[in-house]
Amino acid sequence: MDRSPAPRVAHTHELTPVERGRIRELLDTAFDGDFDDEDWEHSLGGIHVLLCEPDGRPTAHGSVVQRRVLHAGRSYRVGYVEAVAVRAGHRRRGLGRRVMAGLERVIDTAYDFGALSASAEGAALYASSGWQVWPGGLALGPAGPVPLPEEEGTTYVRPAAGLPLPAPAHPLAFDWRGGDLL
Repeated sequence: MDRSPAPRVAHTHELTPVERGRIRELLDTAFDGDFDDEDWEHSLGGIHVLLCEPDGRPTAHGSVVQRRVLHAGRSYRVGYVEAVAVRAGHRRRGLGRRVMAGLERVIDTAYDFGALSASAEGAALYASSGWQVWPGGLALGPAGPVPLPEEEGTTYVRPAAGLPLPAPAHPLAFDWRGGDLL
């Protein structure tokens, strides 16, 4: 029987400044310094799933934020997964899977489908829980669609409960943002 604490699920506005600081420290450490201010900005404004030590220090985190995606003339409300990390020393214990399960519940009840950009290290976690590489094209741009071939093969999607994924015959055109586009 799993006796570990239940994940905390909270909107960004419900996190205290101390909690936000602890999450940022986790992300800076877990990504070995390759997590910048724009990455942090991308993880805010949505729902966070946290697993914490008794002292409140997070051991695992992920967030899901809304992004708009155009596909075949339709605008979709997509739950985009950001900032999934597990503290070193706590990895390979199922904590990332628990965080993802919480994020997937949010996607299933609030979005048309889920999407994320996977690192080589994270791809196995996502694939093992039913996320699939988007087989179609990707586009994005403030002045109209711009192909993103470098993102193909690392962008994963997952249908929300009971809903189909868009057909890969047309690209997913994500809303524009600064920093890493996907």
